[in-house]
Amino acid sequence: MQQSSARVQSPSAPERPATAARRCDTCAVRERAVCAALSPEVLDLYSREGRIQVVPRGKTLVWEGEEASLVANVIEGVLKLSTSTSDGREQIVGVVYPADFIGRPFGERSQHSVTALVDSKVCLFPRTMFDRLAREHPDLEHQLLARALDELDRARRWMLLLGRKSASERVASFLLEMSTRLAGPADDVPLDSFELPLDRQQIADVLGLTIETVSRQLSALRAAGVIELPGRRALLIRARGQLAQLAGD
Repeated sequence: MQQSSARVQSPSAPERPATAARRCDTCAVRERAVCAALSPEVLDLYSREGRIQVVPRGKTLVWEGEEASLVANVIEGVLKLSTSTSDGREQIVGVVYPADFIGRPFGERSQHSVTALVDSKVCLFPRTMFDRLAREHPDLEHQLLARALDELDRARRWMLLLGRKSASERVASFLLEMSTRLAGPADDVPLDSFELPLDRQQIADVLGLTIETVSRQLSALRAAGVIELPGRRALLIRARGQLAQLAGD
């Protein structure tokens, strides 16, 4: 995969403890992130090592195959996980949202690139420090295991989507997934109106479809009154129940 996006700078010295503690207290994803189960004492150690990093749209935080020197919690925005095929084409293999965890603890190399789809914000940690904290504090290690199992469940559902569902079911499932994952941290109710973080070509890549098929399916949903497309990426779900039926849920 061509490394055309500019690299995000690596973490500098950590913030002073008082500043870091205040940052954790006001963190928008504090209750949903991997650090949610940490005791106040361990959270204090954790927060001293973190650093907030803004990742502008199109910037790459981690490159596939490079040394796995960082892990991160997503605070704001949406980022894609991608890998490259033998002929250099990009394949999007996942999308991460606020409160999701990025990186490969206990690993030497990054398995995919991580690039911001929209302006994003992450809380970065040196991977070696994070590994040490995880070994020393079972609560953090258990959270990592729970996250890994959740990702495994999500990957299995995605295998079903790609292997068994029709094009219309895939697009409907994708829209429902977006509406759920883009909901704010204080509200578990899925969004009815939101901006798609992926363009139609990227949606096609994720769903294993062509861009023409994605466009046709979106147009069909709009014609049926299930959704509206008021802008280039804006989407409004008008009939959630019907969309769920079309998704095969």
